[in-house]
Amino acid sequence: MSTPSQSQASSQAFGLAILAHVIWGFFPLYFRELDPAHPLEVIVHRAVWGLVACVIALMLLRRVGGLMSVLRNYDLMWRLTAAGLLIIANWTTYVYAVQIGRTVDAALGYFINPLVTVALGVIFLGERIRPLQWAAVSLGALAVVVLLIGVGSLPWISLVLAFSFSFYSLVKKKVALKVGPLEGMAAETAAMTPILLLFYAYLVATGMTSFHVLTGQGATPASIAAHAALLAGAGVLTVIPLMLFAKSSQHLPLGVLGLIQYLSPSLQFMLGVWVFREQMEPIRWVATGIVWCALVLVTTDWFVQARKLRRLQEHSA
Repeated sequence: MSTPSQSQASSQAFGLAILAHVIWGFFPLYFRELDPAHPLEVIVHRAVWGLVACVIALMLLRRVGGLMSVLRNYDLMWRLTAAGLLIIANWTTYVYAVQIGRTVDAALGYFINPLVTVALGVIFLGERIRPLQWAAVSLGALAVVVLLIGVGSLPWISLVLAFSFSFYSLVKKKVALKVGPLEGMAAETAAMTPILLLFYAYLVATGMTSFHVLTGQGATPASIAAHAALLAGAGVLTVIPLMLFAKSSQHLPLGVLGLIQYLSPSLQFMLGVWVFREQMEPIRWVATGIVWCALVLVTTDWFVQARKLRRLQEHSA
């Protein structure tokens, strides 16, 4: 049974998780401003400048020693490297979707994500899945089938985003109590940075960076500097919600983390439909409606369980 201090920690973690997903929900507005940068070029800057921000923060907090301990721990590093690979795949797919005008597909992926997260909690962590959760996961699978049949192709953007972030959540959950949020973020980006810098060196050598493109278009030095600042800012902006998410994962079950994750795709969906005016075929509305029904079931289940827990705590007081 939870103690008062545990309940307070869970409440704080719940608030942090909500804030993280609200920030993620508005990311499309930022990434639309990064053209003509290639999605992977954006990811290079996200990772490198994110790593710099983490290291500076650790230095200010005098916790660099903790990062060095993590880097020397083989068991933790292979898990964090796996987390790094998953988040890079997620970031790249997401930026690509936003830049080609498929924000709605990205949102659908993050709508499906909580359902996948719940399923992974059962499969890998032995978390119990209740009838309403089973129904929700089944509806999520049905939505994918509807898209597959109605659109005539696999919704790969949605599925890559859903599964990559769900597995990222799983990996982070397994190491959350062993690695601080800043140290974990720094370690996983540090593991990916050498590979990303090699790719960026290739872009530079072949004249394919966004700076080459802007220079060729006759952009002014001021606009090029502004573009550089936006790319660097993407890294700093990336660190904030990931740290909030990592901190919240220390005190929340994976199923609850999955529940909260519908906030960011709701915001992304609204941006895609009402701000970016992306096309929504009827079959996509049907599939999205099915996923929303699934999320209603998951939400209902969570509130029922939360109420039961409060009653138990009141009786034990």
